[in-house]
Amino acid sequence: MELSLATRTVGACTVLEVGGEVDVYTAPRLRERLIELIDAGARRVVVDLGRVDFLDSTGLGVLVGALKRLRSVGGTFALVCDKEPLLKIFRITALDQVFPLHPTVDAAVAADPAGNGA
Repeated sequence: MELSLATRTVGACTVLEVGGEVDVYTAPRLRERLIELIDAGARRVVVDLGRVDFLDSTGLGVLVGALKRLRSVGGTFALVCDKEPLLKIFRITALDQVFPLHPTVDAAVAADPAGNGA
């Protein structure tokens, strides 16, 4: 399956909507897009995984890398995920303790209105 990436702005957040499969083949495209956003000045990034059907360890690595990159420039990073199979991956890897996980984009934006804490 192909990877789809779409960017929009919600309040002060840059939302990257991801769809399809994030795996060893498609993760480099996701990495490039996140780096582009951060290099262009995005400091509050929300990645919406609502249309992601599959996420492997390569994809997790891309998300961790983006989190580190944003933190290094004083930014915040949150994930939108309400699919149990994906949530299970975050729990098994303990990344649910690293990433702020929200059920909707609105919840992710509302959880961090001042740009703190994510």
